[in-house]
Amino acid sequence: MRGQERGGGHNEISGGVLHGPSVQASAVYGGIHIGTDNAAAARARPWQLPPAVALTDRTAEVASLDGVRARAVRHGQAALAAVSGLGGVGKTALALAWLHRLRPDFPGGQLYADLGAQSPAGPADPGEVLGGFLRGLGVPPQQVPYGIAERAALYRSLTAERRIVVLLDDAATAAQVRPLLPGGPNVTLVTSRRRMSGLTLEGGHQVHLEPLAPEAAVELLAVTLADDRVATQPDDARELVGLCAGLPLAVRVAGARLAARPHRPLTTMVRALAAERGRLDALAIDGDQGVRAALDLSYQGLPADAARLYRLLGLHPGTEFGTAAARALLGGADGGADRSAGELLDVLHDANLLVEVGEDRYRFHDLVRLHAVARAEQDEPAGARAAAFRRFADHCVATATRAETAVDPRHPLRERSYGPGPVVTEDFGAGEQAALDWTERELPTLMAVVRRARAAGAPEAAWQLADALGPFFIRRKHYDHWCAAYRDGFAAAEALADTAARCRMLTSGGLGELGRGDHARALEMFERAARLFEAEGDRLGHARTLNYRGLAEHRLGRLDAAAELFARAAAELPECGDHRAGALARLNAADVELGLGRPARAAEEAAAAHAVLRDVHDTYNAARAEILLGRVALRRGRPEEAEERLLAALAVLREAGAHYEVARALESLGEAAGRRGLNDLARDRYQEALDLYTAVHRPAPAADVRARLRELPEPSQGQGG
Repeated sequence: MRGQERGGGHNEISGGVLHGPSVQASAVYGGIHIGTDNAAAARARPWQLPPAVALTDRTAEVASLDGVRARAVRHGQAALAAVSGLGGVGKTALALAWLHRLRPDFPGGQLYADLGAQSPAGPADPGEVLGGFLRGLGVPPQQVPYGIAERAALYRSLTAERRIVVLLDDAATAAQVRPLLPGGPNVTLVTSRRRMSGLTLEGGHQVHLEPLAPEAAVELLAVTLADDRVATQPDDARELVGLCAGLPLAVRVAGARLAARPHRPLTTMVRALAAERGRLDALAIDGDQGVRAALDLSYQGLPADAARLYRLLGLHPGTEFGTAAARALLGGADGGADRSAGELLDVLHDANLLVEVGEDRYRFHDLVRLHAVARAEQDEPAGARAAAFRRFADHCVATATRAETAVDPRHPLRERSYGPGPVVTEDFGAGEQAALDWTERELPTLMAVVRRARAAGAPEAAWQLADALGPFFIRRKHYDHWCAAYRDGFAAAEALADTAARCRMLTSGGLGELGRGDHARALEMFERAARLFEAEGDRLGHARTLNYRGLAEHRLGRLDAAAELFARAAAELPECGDHRAGALARLNAADVELGLGRPARAAEEAAAAHAVLRDVHDTYNAARAEILLGRVALRRGRPEEAEERLLAALAVLREAGAHYEVARALESLGEAAGRRGLNDLARDRYQEALDLYTAVHRPAPAADVRARLRELPEPSQGQGG
């Protein structure tokens, strides 16, 4: 019988004979008449729990279980808890450690059954498990009732008056567990790879087990090795448990392999685990014991549609995903699956193969991700994998293009090209801020798609996605990502021999290099784009490069050259039909004029630029023009006018999340406050500007603000401002 035989424990029955005084009598339990050795049956005390193992850093979970029991005692009720978690996370170890502690308080015995959720033969039948429990409780085999209802009734009757604990290990469903709940105020602990939310109807308390924290994982490794290698090689120990991602099973397997080789340093196992493709193989012992085997069991227990999504999610290039990403991988309207993508994600989450990290946000445990990748390679044909990645890349391009338009409706759009099949677009809400927030959240995934798309046979997705990220990069200034995206995008455009795409990558990428501080590199890219535009006879494209080249010359300190380029751009761009770009050229010219000590000319250019930008509803760049007009007012000795303009710009830029431009406004506002003698207010504004410059990695303006802070008088008491 599976439930009893798997227990590996013992009771006070040997060879089918009950030990102790034998009193012939008869009794009725739950309507079932038992007429032999009832006194002995009443005295039978099974001790079926397997031995406990050392428990590491589960203080919070043990406290939670203690709280469940304490509440049950206060109310005179049974205590029921379900411990769930990923295979190998230590659910059974926690259950055994806690239940063994309770033995003195439960002299009636311990019952144990492996419910076999992951067994190749399928989950254990509750009726068979009840038969084993009844025999363990002293019921002679010939008097065990036939039907599950009668067995459950007798089981509850026999346990109503005795103090026992029950461990139901590796449960498949709440329905499998319910008949196995004892009577009386006893303790039942259930472990499962699935979340047993259905047991809340029986008053069950949910305890979810996460992988170990790094310090606890190192401690577990030390216990497993039982030598001094962890103490003498602490850095390697931390790296090793990091590669095990805190999964106790993985740490124990790595430790067991090292324990068998006592003269090998920890770096041996670190090297074995360093390569992702071989990591699961390295975390195996005795051939079929280890992380891969544990995860294979969970995978094999999935319904076919959930197993397919699990495999396809292994192709996801990022670390987090939601329903829209799942739908894209499946193929549009859930890829013909019987259940929706959201329902299938719930199945994977309930199976503890996904970790929920927010509303409609999931991720894999690191080792589970490697397993999903391996199952995709094994179970999905190469063509199906390529098609799934292309669907996902199209989803990213389409949604990023939506965000691009929301952030900057005037950003010139190139036509997008997609693969066959429906394109899934995520609904991130309405408005510029929602678009910026979506792009910020998804940036790691979008960058991964840009990096991989060309090698995956979708080079157009690489440059088009990089192109769509342009307005976001201008707002949020992630310069390293900015430059990397356009390098990969340019390589994809080169592979396609698409001159227009090459020019877009050069100009947008050059702006990133400019922001990062490599001004010479930026100028080289702009000049290369200018030559390509000229060769193609593209007057508008060439005129735009005049503006970009002027920016580079300005940053290189060549103000006269910059002024000439901006003047040409301001004249040629409106002639080519782009009045907004012409206004931006005049705004840049105003900045140069201010640097050349000509504030009147700077004010004229900035005011003209502001008027055009306001008329075309470009609120972001109109606010930038206000900042420049504020700086001009400061130069002219008008701090009140400057403050009015700068505060107006600040409100717009804060709402847009434009941290660099906010910092520029705050720096000028700090100067205005200092001019008015409000030194405490100036200090606050400078400090916020410094924090923002630091956050967006702009060391030069940050150094200027630090110098301004040092020049301020010491803080005073009671100063206004």
